[in-house]
Amino acid sequence: MSLYSMQKFLYALNREPEVQRRYREGGAERDALLAGYDLVDEERAAIRDGDIGKLYVLGCNGQLLMHFAPLLGMPWADYLEAMREGVRKYGPVRAGIYAMTTSTDDKVAGV
Repeated sequence: MSLYSMQKFLYALNREPEVQRRYREGGAERDALLAGYDLVDEERAAIRDGDIGKLYVLGCNGQLLMHFAPLLGMPWADYLEAMREGVRKYGPVRAGIYAMTTSTDDKVAGV
């Protein structure tokens, strides 16, 4: 994964009007914009589709995502639920500061 590139893109999207314009335009313009970043297909698709839950699971920082959500027209409560749904749908956070560091199994070693 290229967590740095995903977060670099989201940072630019949150701060730069021209990046926002190109993203909002969609289609080929959005694809061309994303091609300028070192992303794997899964990451590119999540950004292109505005999949907050997937981006969260891939390790994107919530501070970046919480600014992306309004650009998508997503209210705060829906943003929070999208992250929860991402974990339900795609599994635990894979990387970044939110990666789960403990087992989700009920079994305890040695018991």
